[in-house]
Amino acid sequence: MRIALYCPNKPLSHPDPSGDLVIARGLVAALTRMGHECCEASDFRSRWFWKTWQGRAMAAAGVLQGMRRSLAFRPRLWLTYHTYYKSPDVVGPWIARMLRIPYVLFQPMYATRRRKDPSTRPGFLWNRSALRSARHCFTNNLDDLEALSRAVSRHRITYVPPGIYPEEFRRDRGAGRAVRERFRMRSREPLLLAAARFRADVKFRSLSYLLEALGPLASRRGDFKLALVGSGPMERELKRLAGEKLPGRAIFAGGVARERMFEYYSAADLFVFPGIGESLGMVFLEAQACGLPVVALKTAGVPQVVRHGETGILVPDDGGAALAGAVVAGAVVGCVDAASSEAAPSEYAHTGHSSPVHSATAMSRRLTRLLQVSRSCSPAMHMPCHRSKSLYLKQ
Repeated sequence: MRIALYCPNKPLSHPDPSGDLVIARGLVAALTRMGHECCEASDFRSRWFWKTWQGRAMAAAGVLQGMRRSLAFRPRLWLTYHTYYKSPDVVGPWIARMLRIPYVLFQPMYATRRRKDPSTRPGFLWNRSALRSARHCFTNNLDDLEALSRAVSRHRITYVPPGIYPEEFRRDRGAGRAVRERFRMRSREPLLLAAARFRADVKFRSLSYLLEALGPLASRRGDFKLALVGSGPMERELKRLAGEKLPGRAIFAGGVARERMFEYYSAADLFVFPGIGESLGMVFLEAQACGLPVVALKTAGVPQVVRHGETGILVPDDGGAALAGAVVAGAVVGCVDAASSEAAPSEYAHTGHSSPVHSATAMSRRLTRLLQVSRSCSPAMHMPCHRSKSLYLKQ
């Protein structure tokens, strides 16, 4: 099946790494493996486009670009990844309607509170319009189901669990030892690991929260090091904070390509990242796939990808004391001592969230059914087809 793909928040070629890009690229790779042909219809990034005349002009150009590419590619279905109030899809609904092909969304989000703020109301309305135009919505976040059902009838929503390619994340002791040697660490010296983009948003909030939480341990506990993998505009501020809270204990490893992250997961004893505001957090799955136990806050979407007491410890947000306590508590120490067995975290990530292929397989079946049903329904593809059976299922 030829599928026109659009990513309004970040096009596939965007240079800044993020969990959204990981999911989008994984989805495309999985659909391609299954024999589908995907073409990115437009690379227009719609983030806050309505705030400037230039942004509005770029939106119009994005629609024209999408139409030109679609006419050349001749897709049978349109798939938009991640539309929400900051980056609504203003391209796909129009083109899918003109081409009379099904319009489908993957990982859309919906928040009615954005309607009340004048600065976010335009994005909210554009996003709501896209949701109402969709023939079907797929979500990989259980927390979004209830909100989505306010804009989309539940028979047009399917949940598919998030996943990673497990073969890309396996514990490699040799690679881990090499990383520890570069860090000049002793063989038994505990190594904590965190990985994130150093952005001035929830990522920085999580990293600064982590440094504040671990600060009191620097004077009370024995040797340990914290490796921070990542780069970004807040690096200087993080280094200043690390020097203040964890003098001599913080290692800034710089940006690391995703295909090499297994080396750093393999070097560590514990993955510690609060996860403030994380809708899911793919780094948690990657760490667990490498047999690395996790310590994080019990917040946002983190509990969907970490099993408390089995693959890690989730603690309440109390300012940092609980997070620090979890690092040294007996239950977590037991996880660290057993990390060499790699059993629980690795098994969970490799089975419960094993691969985008599983999500893509479920999606492929639904998309094929939608295409078949659309042929026997009204050609106005933006309207729901009531002949379809309930698709509100967990795969």
